Amino acid sequence: MTPFKDLPELILGPLAGRNDEAWFRAPAGTWCAGEIVDHLTIAVENSAAAFASRADKPPMRRRPRPVIQVLASHLLLTTGWFPRGRRAPDTTLPSARPERAATEERLRAGVAAFLDLERRLLPRRAHDLYVRHPALGDLTLGEFMTFHVWHAAHH
Repeated sequence: MTPFKDLPELILGPLAGRNDEAWFRAPAGTWCAGEIVDHLTIAVENSAAAFASRADKPPMRRRPRPVIQVLASHLLLTTGWFPRGRRAPDTTLPSARPERAATEERLRAGVAAFLDLERRLLPRRAHDLYVRHPALGDLTLGEFMTFHVWHAAHH
């Protein structure tokens, strides 16, 4: 699995050297590369902001999760398995024509924010700080970092 710090390369590497036409090209009814990058960027930004907002809060406990969430998170976080046909949460839907340079910079900034959180919070807060994932339930900082790598590989 790709290390989290290499997430920008995993996402942007296939687009390196390609012109902006490739950034916006896609078959009808599917997201173009720019929209995929924007979607992944929004997801990283949102979860980094949520962890940052809770960094100084008292220790938390993971809320109970249905068995399906426990199994899904185990499969996804250990193998990268993503179920087909799941719709992206509205909060992570991309803009119609994301500006390339700004989106790439936002992605790098979001990854840097996570790496800063990792330096500041781990291992001390590895098992008592959670953010809710819409499909997987409460995840730790490390679990969210793993999720973002598998999510990028999925796209």
